[in-house]
Amino acid sequence: MKIAETREVHKRLGRVEALRGVDMDVREGELLALLGPNGAGKTTLVSLLVGLRAPDRGEVRLNGRDPRDPAARRVLGVTPQGTGYPPSLRVREVVELVRAHYPDPLATRDVLERFGLGELAQRNVHALSGGQARRLAVALAFTGRPRLAVLDEPTTGLDVESRRELWREIERFKQGGGTVLLTTHYLEEAEALADRVVVIHKGRTLSEGTPESIKRRVGLRRVRLRAGALPELPGVERYEHEAERHTLWTTDADALVRQLVRHGVDFSDLEVLPVSLEEAFLALLDEEVTA
Repeated sequence: MKIAETREVHKRLGRVEALRGVDMDVREGELLALLGPNGAGKTTLVSLLVGLRAPDRGEVRLNGRDPRDPAARRVLGVTPQGTGYPPSLRVREVVELVRAHYPDPLATRDVLERFGLGELAQRNVHALSGGQARRLAVALAFTGRPRLAVLDEPTTGLDVESRRELWREIERFKQGGGTVLLTTHYLEEAEALADRVVVIHKGRTLSEGTPESIKRRVGLRRVRLRAGALPELPGVERYEHEAERHTLWTTDADALVRQLVRHGVDFSDLEVLPVSLEEAFLALLDEEVTA
C-alpha cells in the first residue's frame, strides 16, 4: 500500500527545471532512500511531498490527499535540511511544543532519552552544538508517532557514534510499522538502511530498486591485489592504486585475473568483491554523463 506518491511531476524554480516528470511511490512499512548528486532535485521533490510547494504539472498524493491539505499532513514527521528554533526556548520546551500538534505523541522523556538529549533538556537551543541541534531536529520528526517520517539529510554534522545511534532509532521506528523517506549523501547509510532506492539526476529518475538490484544493474566487480606496475588490461572500467595496492573495477573479474596470469604479473592478496552502493551510484552517474 502506498502512503505517498508522485506522478509525472514537473517543477521549475526560477530558470531551473528542478523536476522533469518524476514518478515515485513510498510504500507503507519500507525505508526508501532518495539519492542523487547536489542539484538533482531531491529537496524539491521532498518539499512537494510534505506540502511546502505545489507541482507545476503532475500529481502528488500523501495519504491519498493533496499534501497541502492539513489533514493529509497529520501522518507526517519531518526533519528538513535546515532547522531553526524559537530562540528563547529550552530543548524540553521545543519537544513539548511539537508534541502539542499531535493527538498521540511520544512522552517527552521518551523522546529526549531515545535521541540522547536527556542531559540537554534544560539547555537553551541556542547553546546547542551543531550535532546536538541536528539530533533534536531528527527527534522532532518522531515525536508525534507519525506513519511517515521524511528525513532530509538527517545525519549531516553528526559524528560516527551519533549516526549509528540514529540508524538504530530509524530501524526501531520501521520495525514498529513506520515508513521512512530518507535523503542522504552518505551512501553507506542508504546501503545499511534502505529497503529500496530511487536515484534521480537532473530532475529525472535514473534508477529504482533494492540496493542489491542497483548494484547488479551496474554489473561491476571490484578486484583488489598487491603487485608492482600493472600492464594495460582490457575490460577495466575504473582503476585506482596507491603504492603497490591496486583496485580495478570490471564487468568480468575472471577474465581480468586470467589476463594478469597471462601477463606474468606477480601479485598477492587478491580479492574479488561486489561493488558497494556508492560505487554503483557513481557508475550510474558516469553512464548518464557519457550517454
